Amino acid sequence: MKRSGFGPRKSPMSRGSWKSSPSAATLKRRSTMKSRVKKPTVAEGAKYLTACRGEPCFLNVKCPWTDWADPSVVDCHSNQSVHGKGGALKAKHWFTVPGCAACHEWLDRSGAPWEQKCAVFNDALARWEPVRARKMGITEEVECSL
Repeated sequence: MKRSGFGPRKSPMSRGSWKSSPSAATLKRRSTMKSRVKKPTVAEGAKYLTACRGEPCFLNVKCPWTDWADPSVVDCHSNQSVHGKGGALKAKHWFTVPGCAACHEWLDRSGAPWEQKCAVFNDALARWEPVRARKMGITEEVECSL
């Protein structure tokens, strides 16, 4: 027993004309177009990035260790997922170290083993954290449990 109601048509469907359909120019928008607003950089994160400026390279893989500030030094983000890196996301700004252009290139694009890259970055981060804390005036508060 068929109950769908779609049987053979008794009369053919009427064909509409182009004139009867509304054109794009006459259609009114139901709502205004929404544009994406870029999220502003968090001020706290920007402080960590600016702390890297004017510092020597802390990665020291492709360059010799120097105490002078190389003009090509930029903030190098971690590539480890434990630091917040994933997909198209960069790691948190806390996990950045100053690195020259050659060492930054080695960290991001070289064919070096992953374990070696992680070891170099973690060593650089351990050396950079106390320097950054002094530079930014951050004091670590140690909680004592009685």
